[in-house]
Amino acid sequence: MLIGWIGAAAGVALGLALALNVDVIVPFLEQTFGFHFMDPDVYYISGLPSEVHPGDVVRIASAALLLTFIATVYPALQASRTQPAEALRYE
Repeated sequence: MLIGWIGAAAGVALGLALALNVDVIVPFLEQTFGFHFMDPDVYYISGLPSEVHPGDVVRIASAALLLTFIATVYPALQASRTQPAEALRYE
């Protein structure tokens, strides 16, 4: 569970860092690799818009933490109901 929560926290931190700095990262990538993400000849907009809504961040992070909790606790409860000798009998 700890690994999942650390991963969720790292994902939120990296996602926020990317979303808040899209206006710096995209031009750097375009210059480095020599192409446009949103070519003005094709698209009506020439940049990638980025809006961070704190409520969305909280909901998504909470869902990730809840799913991590469920994914670790449920199998542990199932394993705790199994008798060790019964589990090893057919190995």
